[in-house]
Amino acid sequence: MPDSHPSDDYGSSAHFRLRLLRDRLAQYAVGAGGVGVIIAILLIFFYLLYVVMPLLESPDMEAVASYQAPGGTPSLYLAMEEQAEVGVSFDAAGRVHFFATGDGSEIRRLQLRLPKGTRVTTLAAAQPASGVVALGLSNGQALVVRHRYRVSFPGDRRLITPELEYPLGEEPLTLDPYGHALQVLAIQSGEDGTTLAGWSGGTQLHLLQARPEESLLDDEGGFELFRRTTTNSVGPLKAMRMNPEQRALYLVGEDGRLAWLDISDVESPSLVEQIPVTAPGVGVRDVQLLAGGISLLIAGGDGRVGQWFAVRDDAGERRMRLIRSFDVQAPLHALVPEYARKGFATGEADGSVALYHATSHQRLLRRPVSAGTIRRLALAPRGDALLAEDADGRLHFWRVHNPHPEVSWSSLWGKVWYEGHDRPEYLWQSSAADNDFEPKLSLTPLTFGTFKAAFYAMLFAIPLSILGAIYAAYFMAPRMRRVVKPTIEIMEALPTVILGFLAGLWLAPLVESHLPGVFALLIVLPFGILLAAWLWHHAPQRWKSLVPEGWEAALLVPVLIGLGMLALQLSPWLERLLFGGDMPHWLSAELGIGFDQRNSLVVGMAMGFAIIPTIFSIAEDAIFSVPRHLTNGSLALGATPWQTLMRVVLLTASPGIFSGVMMGVGRAVGETMIVLMATGNTPVMDMSIFQGMRTLSANIAVEVPEAEVASTHYRVLFLAALVLFLFTFAFNTGAELVRQRLRRKYSSL
Repeated sequence: MPDSHPSDDYGSSAHFRLRLLRDRLAQYAVGAGGVGVIIAILLIFFYLLYVVMPLLESPDMEAVASYQAPGGTPSLYLAMEEQAEVGVSFDAAGRVHFFATGDGSEIRRLQLRLPKGTRVTTLAAAQPASGVVALGLSNGQALVVRHRYRVSFPGDRRLITPELEYPLGEEPLTLDPYGHALQVLAIQSGEDGTTLAGWSGGTQLHLLQARPEESLLDDEGGFELFRRTTTNSVGPLKAMRMNPEQRALYLVGEDGRLAWLDISDVESPSLVEQIPVTAPGVGVRDVQLLAGGISLLIAGGDGRVGQWFAVRDDAGERRMRLIRSFDVQAPLHALVPEYARKGFATGEADGSVALYHATSHQRLLRRPVSAGTIRRLALAPRGDALLAEDADGRLHFWRVHNPHPEVSWSSLWGKVWYEGHDRPEYLWQSSAADNDFEPKLSLTPLTFGTFKAAFYAMLFAIPLSILGAIYAAYFMAPRMRRVVKPTIEIMEALPTVILGFLAGLWLAPLVESHLPGVFALLIVLPFGILLAAWLWHHAPQRWKSLVPEGWEAALLVPVLIGLGMLALQLSPWLERLLFGGDMPHWLSAELGIGFDQRNSLVVGMAMGFAIIPTIFSIAEDAIFSVPRHLTNGSLALGATPWQTLMRVVLLTASPGIFSGVMMGVGRAVGETMIVLMATGNTPVMDMSIFQGMRTLSANIAVEVPEAEVASTHYRVLFLAALVLFLFTFAFNTGAELVRQRLRRKYSSL
């Protein structure tokens, strides 16, 4: 019996404890890493949710002050400057009151210079941002004024000084040459001039346009006046409205008829269309132009506000059409649009004020503001304040919190009928050159583009990667496999920006110039490979013996290269023979299929090339890891190698193959740079392989750097990221459940 040494026992025990310590440290490190990954994912999720949540907040209003209207007389017009600190009111006596909205204290009072013996009979305002107001007088004249606000900072404190200007001179302009009192008035003013339209009763309508003329002696010249009298065909007028471009004039009669006049040439106006806009006997309460001047808001006596704008009919003519309507709870007495957004407010008989948004087609909120009827309203230019005048002559100033009225379920995911479009559509267009733009924030075309890009990429990648994995793991010689597998796996290290660059600048033009040859590959390659296999099968045995077993696939490399070159060389000949020398034009002219150079075909090939290594590597490992005793047993029982592959190997490896495919799908859905550079980035919903797309990830990459922080656009982009995150999470979770089920089902093989 050998002697035992205490030192040996101590050394063995110390080594064991050290190994146990290392195992525990490794266990804790792996566990901490896993928990860290989960925490990181949760932090990303909660941050996205934090940015998106304000989109779900309900708008709100808060009362600030209530006071008697300055001057003690009912106003004809109310407005506020941009900061909502100073308000202005015009009354029937020709007085202009500037006052502090916070407490009603009068800042400045001005008396307009009206001709002796005249009074103000009507008032019209141009687009709110211009500040231009026209007062119609009892002698058929109109006085045009503009309220402006000069901002200074004496002593580092903001001081807003109201001013009144006369853009067409201090003398009123004659509209009605017969001196009849103006009853309805319309005005618009811009850089190209100012246009007024007045109605004094009867069937005559008076137009006047003041165009600036340049002076050779000074920078500012006078105005050249153009007049025209035309026919009012709708009877007694309730309202007239003119679009900001001064090209269209809308006459709305008290009985609910609308006449649309083309006044682009004010000296020869023409009637475009005349239609009823309310049911018989309902009548009209108010008419306003929505921001931008494209849509008319017509409030009928039946408690509905309809949005109308021109669309093209089947004959290609533009005709006014009711797009959507909004129900008002109480009889409407005031209607006012927002300055820049497609929203509007209503003042109702029960003293309530309601806010609506046209594009999202929803009533945002309704609040009681006064005990009496609301007869006049004003919204601040930023939409963050509201001024309401009731029948008792009191003004009510409220702060409004309404940052994201454009967002609703229907505007994000449904078809929306946007201004200037002939039908409801899914559209994404987040910005434009002017402030009156109607944001189009539908996520549907972006989601569609994401799935479309992934579909064509997987259509290209799945067959090549899985079939390649099967051959490499099951048929290829071990030595050849040791070369091929690392070569394919290292392709995954290629930056996707390089692949996108090559796809956009090299592959896309190549595909366009050789489009028939690209499709010829679908025929040439299969038949060419079958022909090469048939020839090899019938080749002399001494030739076959020269190629080691499992290396036969190497002989296909020159065959594939040759067939590819042959198809591309045949492309010009095929294009001249079958497509008149221009296949993209033929597709458009003969089949009505548009062709974009950067399209789904290019994306499918480029992104598929990036996905192939992922799927191939995982699938090949799964197939190669199938125990040899299973394949040997199947072969020993008389099954052919092909039967063994289909009924034993692939079933056993199916969880791993499925995991590889799901990893590829996840990579395709989240890919950014390839689709950003290899597509036209046009958010269209067209499944055609010849059209491009815009994906959620590419859209985020393009627009987030330019989005205003905390704006609706900014938060909707984060919502798109959240949608992508949730989809990827749900898809991967479902894929894991399927993989586990496959694993349990075939683990007994």
